[in-house]
Amino acid sequence: MRCPRIEVDLSKIRRNTKTVARRLGPLGIGVTGVSKAVCGHPAIGQAMLDGGALGLAEARISNVQRLRQAGITCPVTLIRTPMLSQVDEVVHFCEASYNTEISVIAALASVAISKDKIHGIILMVEMGDQRDGILPENLADIAQQVMKMTGVVLKGIGANFACLSGVAPSASQMATLATLANEIEGVCGPVLKTVSGGNSANLPWALGEQTTGRINDLRLGEAILLGVEPVSGDRIGKMHTDAFTLVAEVIETETKPTPFPIALVDPTLARLHIVPTSGATTRLILAIGHQDTDISGLSLPVGCALIGATSDHLVIEVNRCTLKPGSEVRFQMNYKALMHAMAAPDIEVKLLNDPLTKQPLQIQGRSEHLTLVWKNLA
Repeated sequence: MRCPRIEVDLSKIRRNTKTVARRLGPLGIGVTGVSKAVCGHPAIGQAMLDGGALGLAEARISNVQRLRQAGITCPVTLIRTPMLSQVDEVVHFCEASYNTEISVIAALASVAISKDKIHGIILMVEMGDQRDGILPENLADIAQQVMKMTGVVLKGIGANFACLSGVAPSASQMATLATLANEIEGVCGPVLKTVSGGNSANLPWALGEQTTGRINDLRLGEAILLGVEPVSGDRIGKMHTDAFTLVAEVIETETKPTPFPIALVDPTLARLHIVPTSGATTRLILAIGHQDTDISGLSLPVGCALIGATSDHLVIEVNRCTLKPGSEVRFQMNYKALMHAMAAPDIEVKLLNDPLTKQPLQIQGRSEHLTLVWKNLA
């Protein structure tokens, strides 16, 4: 079997989505599945939808195109402010987009008119993350400008937390967002269908004891994919934290002295005294490196210790080794490692428990022209 690869258990993604959707539904909050960490992988997006997500959200148009080309027809929202150079594609592929710049909204409106479409606009509000967002005091004015445009419709407002700042939202911040929604409707009328409270970092707030007010949408990626809360890294309830497994192949296994004897040619370096350690350890060299994933985001198997990595090699140390070249080592990944690995061109994606196929849908890397290989479609 090909290495390196990511094994994706779609049943666990479906169950994770179903868990959060069932818990948030009675609170009046719908789930939008965020598929950007998996580069808009169609089967993973479909697993979110099958689990109860009402739609999908993406940050890159190339990922949205990938979803559409695979036959995904659900509403897809672009959650990164559109680039002016891509407004045509945004209107064509996305029902709505999050926006902060009135010039970009005007460009979207112009394209929508030419295509005889109506594009939804969700205004992103700056609530303390210090990344993207309209200042609250400017929100009403921009909302009124959008209301006057043809080709676009003011669909809602949203906020973002714990991405740049790493700080989880507070109950007071969420209450402020709800108040802003009421103020916008006070000047624009009851037009807001969506008040999106944020991302996976909002789950502790949403599932707490306080009322959720006007918030009726959360954009969930990490919670669904990895079953953890982003700020603390803690597991959410009984959700699955092992839907993704990175598998790498051993290309060398040797018992080497520590440290390895080095002939120092430079007289300055030769004066340095290296204190030897006792005994020898077994080091495994794996065919994966910084070019493939974020090495610091890998969870090593029990009994293994990370020695280091280069662009193409990962070196780990083991106490008792029965592995040999050709053996496989399996790792769990955090969100950053998952993002890098899913975008790596040399890592294959193998799907497990896919109800649509008898054998996995395999994605042959990431490139400008992505090749989808479907096997034995039922």
